[in-house]
Amino acid sequence: MRFQRLILVLFLLSLPFSSVGMDEAHHHSGGGEMEGLGKVSFPTSCSPDAQKPFDRAVALLHSFQYEESKSGFADAAQKDTQCAMAFWGQAMSLYHELWEHPDAGTIKNGSALIDKAKAIGAKTPREREFIDAVAAFYEPGDGLDYTARSSAYVKAMEGVYNHNPNDGEAAAFYALSLIALPAHDPDLANRKKAIAILDKLFTSEPDHPGVIHYLIHASDTPQLAPLGLEAARRYARIAPSSAHALHMPSHIFTRLGLWQESIESNIASAAAAEKMTARHLEGASYQLHAMDFLSYAYLQSGQDAKAARTVDEVKSVPGATAEELMNSEIMLAARDSLELHQWKEAASLATHWQNDQMKDLSAGQRIDLYAASAVGAARSGDAKGARVDLEKLKQAHAEWRAKNKGYAKREDQENDLLEAEAWLAFAEGRTPEAVKLLGNVADEEDKKGVDSLTMPAREMLGDMLLGLHESGAALAAFEASLAEAPNRFDSLYGAAQAAEFSGAQEKAKSYYAKLVEVCSHGDSGRPELHEAKTYLAQTHGSAGSDDKGSKLEPR
Repeated sequence: MRFQRLILVLFLLSLPFSSVGMDEAHHHSGGGEMEGLGKVSFPTSCSPDAQKPFDRAVALLHSFQYEESKSGFADAAQKDTQCAMAFWGQAMSLYHELWEHPDAGTIKNGSALIDKAKAIGAKTPREREFIDAVAAFYEPGDGLDYTARSSAYVKAMEGVYNHNPNDGEAAAFYALSLIALPAHDPDLANRKKAIAILDKLFTSEPDHPGVIHYLIHASDTPQLAPLGLEAARRYARIAPSSAHALHMPSHIFTRLGLWQESIESNIASAAAAEKMTARHLEGASYQLHAMDFLSYAYLQSGQDAKAARTVDEVKSVPGATAEELMNSEIMLAARDSLELHQWKEAASLATHWQNDQMKDLSAGQRIDLYAASAVGAARSGDAKGARVDLEKLKQAHAEWRAKNKGYAKREDQENDLLEAEAWLAFAEGRTPEAVKLLGNVADEEDKKGVDSLTMPAREMLGDMLLGLHESGAALAAFEASLAEAPNRFDSLYGAAQAAEFSGAQEKAKSYYAKLVEVCSHGDSGRPELHEAKTYLAQTHGSAGSDDKGSKLEPR
């Protein structure tokens, strides 16, 4: 499921931007709060008539509402044909730093917009630096790959920031470039640098959409998520007109296992995105992304009927392309079958999409299907079927790599392949090899942080160890998983089971109680919840007992 997501992180920087450019004459700024988009003031040499749509477009840009942002900058250019920064803004609206690598056509279009900005001529050194910075990314020609382009942009934005230390916009865009840089950063140095700058700005400009948005993205890792909670709880309040602003808090809520807050965030975002589509804007992708997070939160909080309804609803999101709908349907079906331990359903997924339809699926879509089918078959005891799906999974990965050579190496994105190999080894009775394989994946995942909306490899290892009746080791695995991905349904239940089988009754009671609490809004008939409630009823008042509890078998 990692392959249909491959995106989103973030950035920003510091120092009050209300005093930006005070040493540059003839600057105008609309400033102020803009119809639910937050407060932005980006002084330029453009005319007063152009400055208002320019500031609004910058606010939209900070909330990744790229289509509306580009239109706003085009409006500013129409109101002032000598506003070079309006063309800078249009070029920036094509550069989706955390979402995708632009193709050759986008590079060409962005370069043409920068050429227009340069032909008009920047009126101040500060404006010239902003324009030159994005020009470094849109350098014409095919010789530069994405990493080289983004590295050049980071270096240029660092110069803009250093030369304009009191410029909040320079700080914001520099911070974003740091977080988006596709570089190996095991110590999270770039994120931490961005957070330090953003925290300073958050104090002085708490209603700036970019500051809050980028702080959330910078904190979107298991290690840093608590640092983004205050921003997460503020973003939707200051920018309620942005579908993406309504969704982004759920990145932190998901990291911290705050499922009901994530649900509320994504319901609001999906509704706002659908209104965008009704206004003939590209809202479908925002709506589908919100529904992805919504479904996951429903599953983790035992609201299975609502999760199933979400899977049905993604099939008919208005304005979505056939490919977008297919991506979402496959991703949710694959993830849900694994999350609910519906192994036979998972094993049948690839068969369901077989024949002529499979020929039309992308490599990423087939990766999701075969990853789920291979694990489902292995965990159903069908080693032969799992091996067939594993070979097809390898082929899909090879095809994906061949078609995405411009991306940085993403060996970490092949965890699903290694997990399938581990479960196949388990199904074939090669248990020491299976445990080692899955343990290695978990160790690597620990180094970079568990991907959001992903079943942690450490949790899978706990399941495998429970199956081997190694309850002590299983408990340690589940507890380690919960430390990185709090309040996951399977980890809570697995930890409770492992503690129960180990004779740690108080710990078992604590995890069962937490599972029931997390599912307080649930509509689930899952046997795990029934077992949790039964255990709590049976052990009420029996603290200190060495009784090993029920005779439940590990899943």
